[in-house]
Amino acid sequence: MTAPEHLTISGPEDILGYIPHSLGYRPSESLVAMTMQGKRLGATLRVDLPTGGGRRSREAFARTVAEYLLADKDADGTLLVFFADGGFDDDGREGGAASSLRPLLADLECALGLAGMPVRDAWRVGAEYWRNVYCTDNGCCPLPGRPVTEIRDSRLNAEMVYLGSSVGAPPGAASPGNADTPAADDADVMAAERAWDLALAGKRTHRAQFDAVLDAWAAALQTVSPDAIPEGAVPLDSGPLATGEGGGLEPELAGFLRASLRVPAWRDAVLVMAAAGRAAAAAGAEAFGIFSAGTGQAVSCPPLPEVRLSPLLPEQSEDSVGDAAASGCGPDALPGYGEVLLGLSPRVPDWDTLKRLERLMHDLSSCGGGEAQAAALTATGWIEWCRGRGSFADASLTRALEASPGYRLAELLSEVVRRGTLCGWAGRREAAWQKFGSDAA
Repeated sequence: MTAPEHLTISGPEDILGYIPHSLGYRPSESLVAMTMQGKRLGATLRVDLPTGGGRRSREAFARTVAEYLLADKDADGTLLVFFADGGFDDDGREGGAASSLRPLLADLECALGLAGMPVRDAWRVGAEYWRNVYCTDNGCCPLPGRPVTEIRDSRLNAEMVYLGSSVGAPPGAASPGNADTPAADDADVMAAERAWDLALAGKRTHRAQFDAVLDAWAAALQTVSPDAIPEGAVPLDSGPLATGEGGGLEPELAGFLRASLRVPAWRDAVLVMAAAGRAAAAAGAEAFGIFSAGTGQAVSCPPLPEVRLSPLLPEQSEDSVGDAAASGCGPDALPGYGEVLLGLSPRVPDWDTLKRLERLMHDLSSCGGGEAQAAALTATGWIEWCRGRGSFADASLTRALEASPGYRLAELLSEVVRRGTLCGWAGRREAAWQKFGSDAA
């Protein structure tokens, strides 16, 4: 995530108060690095602090941080924040944890300086106190530090809350509202999924059935509100199917959607449709050669909810086609599945629809386990990776592999996340996800 351009930072408390809103949670035992573009904040990176290891391990860690931050092409400086306890005791004596960070800071200064992003300032934040690591003036930086309440009471933190931002639980932690109680709809949805799985057998290569599946997803996406789910929430247990605008999904439709997720080609088409438009999803499926002539079987699809007319999904607009052309796909070409799934095209994805898809996948993953749940959690993990939130992506992908060990797409994306590969959209300021949207004021 990149920083909204309208926020004004007046002091270190504002910078430190912004970080939990940027990440979506309060980090611990972490290094947070923020790029600077002149006087403007750029990208935010969080990584676990290294444990153990010697000089070579620290140097490798520092180089890796620098390589991640190089994705911000306009960066000309860096701010560092060490979130760790054990800095100074009440008598002002430096603890072992604080002294152990000094060699790491020196390695980071070297690596980032060589990368053209010299460290401009650095802080340490503990459970009770925070302190500038360079300051030696007890007048402005008293020992053991300044109280963290100054961060929580900062002007920028208040402004972020006013804009609707909230700080949630760390990735993988239970989110509020995930009750471990069975819902009446769960059994109905699972029964519908089994029935639809049988009905769809033998139709996976039929173009008419493919179109019907996308029709169902397009209709479902317009029944959910993108604002009803806390960003980054990962359901830990099965729970009730959440309701959205218009009363939520009927069990028959929810079961159909879960059954369709068990078909990899349809699952991928849904992701591409949400990010790049329906035309790109259909063209990519054609390019992969998944369609056969068919045998005249009737299309299987449940009754769909009535939806308002909207440019949300059904067809790709002329602007989207222009974006695809600008991305290097050719003057008349649409982006391929690989380009979309890696965030290389379109120039800017449809973030609003992706947020709706995240909400819908969250609901569907809460209905039951198995391959459908793994597919829904994998989709959620992909969306988080597209946003540049690797910790949340990893949490969702880990849950996907618990639901269905060996689930291939989750394995592939997990490897991408572990290697620190950045989604193409997250690496470009004009395309990157903005928590409050481009029109936030």
